[in-house]
Amino acid sequence: MKKLLFSLTVLAGLSLAVKAQDDKYTNAMIPKVIAIDTTHSTPELLTLSAAFERIADAEKNKWQPYYYAALAQVNAAYMMGMQKPDASKTDPMADKAEALLNKADALNPNNSEIYVVKKMIATLRMMADPMSRYMTYGPQAEQALQTAAKLNPENPRVYLLQGQDKFFTPEQFGGSKTEAKILFEKAGQKFETFKPSGNIDPNWGRTTLQYFMAQLPK
Repeated sequence: MKKLLFSLTVLAGLSLAVKAQDDKYTNAMIPKVIAIDTTHSTPELLTLSAAFERIADAEKNKWQPYYYAALAQVNAAYMMGMQKPDASKTDPMADKAEALLNKADALNPNNSEIYVVKKMIATLRMMADPMSRYMTYGPQAEQALQTAAKLNPENPRVYLLQGQDKFFTPEQFGGSKTEAKILFEKAGQKFETFKPSGNIDPNWGRTTLQYFMAQLPK
């Protein structure tokens, strides 16, 4: 009986220790996850990416911090590339984002959210020199987004990125502000019903959607 009580006490203690560790991890993640949607400068995004990477390396078995580290890294590169495309600067950032995302993918394969960021990385590489890189990275970006949609048709970020593609692509190459608006509206509908699996799972994109909707005629 004493051995049984001792064993139960040990198990209870271990359970409390694990819960405390999980709470610490979640509490560290939440403000940074919120910041993903509100941080818009390259230096701040790189700082955010590094913070996620530190958490990821400390935890080792959680996919979310590797995912967010990759997302912040690619967003930082987007900000830099939009100002002045420079492959010598954005390619290493794409490489870094890809390495981080591969770790997330290994921990949680066949995840729609991870394929969304794979699409973003391929687009980032293409943006550095669209004329010479489209044939390589254009199909990669399209395939990644198709996979994201197949894995989760309710993922609003799929339609957000589709809308961005239509918005930025010149009309002679298949772009259309009218089609972009339809896709953005669909993303908005998906956002209304989308529920992330947990409070640190991906739920970003609403502020980006609001920005693009404001650029289009009513």
